[in-house]
Amino acid sequence: MKKQLRYQSSYKNVPQPIRDDGAGAADLGPRDVMRDIENPDMLVPPATDAGTIPNLKFSFSDTHMQLHHGGWSREVTVRELPIATTIAGVNMSLTPGGVRELHWHKQAEWAYMIWGRARITSVDQDGRNFIHDVGAGDLWFFPPGIPHSIQGLEEGCEFLLVFDDGSFSEFDTFTITDWFAHTPKDVLAANFGVSESSFAHIPTKQRYIFQTKVPGSLDSQKVPDPYGTVPKSFTHRLLAQEPIVTPGGTVRIVDSRNFPISTTIAAALVEIKPGGMREMHWHPNNDEWQYYLTGTGRMTVFAANGTARTFNYRAGDVGYVPFAMGHYIQNTGHQSLWFLEMFKSNRFADISLNQWMALTPNDLVQDHLNVGSELMNSLRKEKWPVVKYDGIAKSSGQT
Repeated sequence: MKKQLRYQSSYKNVPQPIRDDGAGAADLGPRDVMRDIENPDMLVPPATDAGTIPNLKFSFSDTHMQLHHGGWSREVTVRELPIATTIAGVNMSLTPGGVRELHWHKQAEWAYMIWGRARITSVDQDGRNFIHDVGAGDLWFFPPGIPHSIQGLEEGCEFLLVFDDGSFSEFDTFTITDWFAHTPKDVLAANFGVSESSFAHIPTKQRYIFQTKVPGSLDSQKVPDPYGTVPKSFTHRLLAQEPIVTPGGTVRIVDSRNFPISTTIAAALVEIKPGGMREMHWHPNNDEWQYYLTGTGRMTVFAANGTARTFNYRAGDVGYVPFAMGHYIQNTGHQSLWFLEMFKSNRFADISLNQWMALTPNDLVQDHLNVGSELMNSLRKEKWPVVKYDGIAKSSGQT
């Protein structure tokens, strides 16, 4: 009995699965308290959560880290997050001079630069080259099968790679060193018109990421191309783009309309200020794959037929919303919550619950919801992707 009391005492100041209406009971058994602290709305779900919705969250911190001389990489695919069938993500960092070797994929590659600077190179199917430097907040997009490389510049870099196939793995790519290592030297000699001795020191396996010196200036590395450069830029300066500004935050939308080469990935960079909320909405085009950059937040997903579930997110987490499911995201911290929402689509599209109601006959809305003039007069015909929200403390049911 004394042992049990001591055990209970050790959990006196940790969160317990008890809602403020009294539902639940203390968890005195083995548990990961730090994980529970990070996920308060999973430990104590809102009373409106119900039914079974699959897991819609995975952290890059829970993935396997691949370490190399020159950088590291880790990935979230359907292996880690089975619901995420449309998109896979790779988080990668390169040292100054670190190289992600010359390679290509069956899938398209969309990327967001988190910090630092990198040099990317590519050549398209018509022999037109592209050599460009990218910095924080910049994007790039390489269509399927287009060869490319990435190299860290003076300060190194970190970026998110997004692929339009949830089953994609970064370790199932075509690399130049791997192909050379698995081709007879006499075939290589015949292909390039040189002697076999030219290939005496080629790598015996793919290098993937490796260390070399920081490249010279962009001008010094330009390669004159008789066919010219690519007609559509492979890069886009997302942070330089004028945002949509609302009382609750900002949104920058990028798709094939303002980044023409990006035909299979559409995205939005969202900032939710403290006390703000990504409004109640859904997407009519495809599933949503999210990457959280800064801050903390929570998302509730409504899956119809009396089901809803709430998840907590923080920097480095991946979130997912299946096609057409209603959802909203609240900032639960004291700094701006920044995240990317991405779609396997050429266009960004969302439906605002507020706007839908505002553009529907008032009597019809009132007959559905039994609401009065206060709500009806507050509806907006213009879409506000992020709204001001002051109910964070009130909506938490944890004790």
